[in-house]
Amino acid sequence: MRAIALCLLVLAAQALAADVPYLSGRVVDDAEILSPAARERLTSVLKAHEDRTSDQIVVLTIPAIGQESIEEFANRAFTQWKLGQKGKDNGVLVVVAPKDRKMRIEVGYGLEGTLTDASASRIIRDVMTPQFKRNDFDAGIEQGVAAIIARLAGGAEPAAKAAADEGGFKVNFAGFEEPELPPWPMRILLGAFIFGIIGLFTVIGVLTPGVGWFLYLFLIPFWAMFPIIIVGVKGALVLLAIYVIGYPVAKLIVGRMPWYAKAKDEIKRKGSTSIGGFIVNSGGSSSGSWSSGSSSSSSGGFSGGGGSSGGGGSSGSW
Repeated sequence: MRAIALCLLVLAAQALAADVPYLSGRVVDDAEILSPAARERLTSVLKAHEDRTSDQIVVLTIPAIGQESIEEFANRAFTQWKLGQKGKDNGVLVVVAPKDRKMRIEVGYGLEGTLTDASASRIIRDVMTPQFKRNDFDAGIEQGVAAIIARLAGGAEPAAKAAADEGGFKVNFAGFEEPELPPWPMRILLGAFIFGIIGLFTVIGVLTPGVGWFLYLFLIPFWAMFPIIIVGVKGALVLLAIYVIGYPVAKLIVGRMPWYAKAKDEIKRKGSTSIGGFIVNSGGSSSGSWSSGSSSSSSGGFSGGGGSSGGGGSSGSW
C-alpha cells in the first residue's frame, strides 16, 4: 500500500509539473511574449555566438511552470534538451515564466567559472527585471542575452543597469553598489550577532540617563554600515532612518517615566543607580548584577554557518 501511495504521489507531482516543450530552435517562445522581430534578432545573435565559440545559449518562455520551482523546471529542461557540447558542458538556458513572474539563468558546468552565480544574479536583477516590470519582454530578454554573451566573451561584469534605460546608469546610494548578499542561513546568523550587539547598546542608551545621547551619536555609523550585509543598501537606509528618528522619540518617552527620573536623581546624589539589574555609575560605565543564589561567569563564541550555492545559475522574480 505504501508503495502504491508513493507511486500515486509521484504521478500527481508529475501531472502538476509543466511539460518541457520541443526544442524547436534557439528561441522557444512557448508563452508568446516576444515579437517576431525580437525572436529573429535573438536567433541571429545566438547562432553567431555559437558559431564563434561553440557555447549554446537557448531562450525558453513558458506561460507557467506549475507546482515545480523555477530551479527544478530549468534543470529538467536543460537536462532534457542536453544543451552545450558534449565534454564541454557549455550550455546556457534562459527561462522566463510570465504568469509566475519568475525567471532563471541555468548555466552548464563548463561555463560556471565565467558566468558565475553572482554574474547571473546581477544580469537578472539589473538588466532583465527593470524591463520586465515595464512589461517590455523584448528588451528584457534581448538585453539579458547580450549581457550573458558579453560576460562569456570578454569576462566583463554586466552593467549596473541596461544601457538602454534612460540615463544609462543605476543610481547608487551614497556611492555604494548594492552588494551580493550571502545565503539566508548565513544572513540569519550574522543578523542575530550584529543586531544583538548594536540592539543591546541601543536599548542601554535609551534606558540610561546621562550617556544616552552620547551612545545615540556613537551608534549611528554602526546602524549605517553593518546592516548592509544583511538587508542590502536600501534595507540599511530604512533601518538607519528608523534608528535616527526612533531613538530620540523613545528617549523622550522613557524620560517621562517615574523610574527614569528616580534613576537620574540617584546618579546625581549617589553617583550610581540600578537599571534592570545593571549598576550604572556617573561615569557611564555599568556592571551587571544578577541575583540567583549563586554566581557564575561564562564566555561564549560566535560561529558562522557556511552557505552553499546551488551551482549553475541564478533565479529571480519581478
